[in-house]
Amino acid sequence: MASVAGREATRSGHPPLDRAVLQTFYRRMRAVAPAAVGAIERDRAADPARPFPDTACGRLVRSLDDDGLRALGMWAHHWCMRFYDDDTRPGLRLVREIAGRRGLGWTADEVRWMLRESRAAGDKAEARFTLPVAAARELPPGALPPAELPAEEPPATARPAGSVVPRQLRRS
Repeated sequence: MASVAGREATRSGHPPLDRAVLQTFYRRMRAVAPAAVGAIERDRAADPARPFPDTACGRLVRSLDDDGLRALGMWAHHWCMRFYDDDTRPGLRLVREIAGRRGLGWTADEVRWMLRESRAAGDKAEARFTLPVAAARELPPGALPPAELPAEEPPATARPAGSVVPRQLRRS
């Protein structure tokens, strides 16, 4: 699984993450990816108004422990950042649900990786800071320098959450 930011990305001006740490992230995400893809595809075809616990993604979330949920969250965040121009509503819903959970045991390296993915995706990717900012709130004080976090949450758009804007209609 290649990152949109790349392994050595330093757009934030911070040193790159350790290669062994990155490999651990990718290995964990590869473990949940097949189930996540299947759940998202099933949810795309299902009723979008269905309560989250009744969705395929909701059932997947219930089946995982905290480590698995963090890996699923990182994978879903990565997937949404890479494919934000496709129909990512189920993926964005999954990211929001995981972001709303507390006490998952996020690490500073996991948050740094997600922040870099978000910055590399650019400001057109909806909800790009939702999960990394929520995860950063779970870290102990001082685990991340304040400069690593976005200055403020991106403003809400006029589009409904999860709406898709075709690439040709976007402003550069």
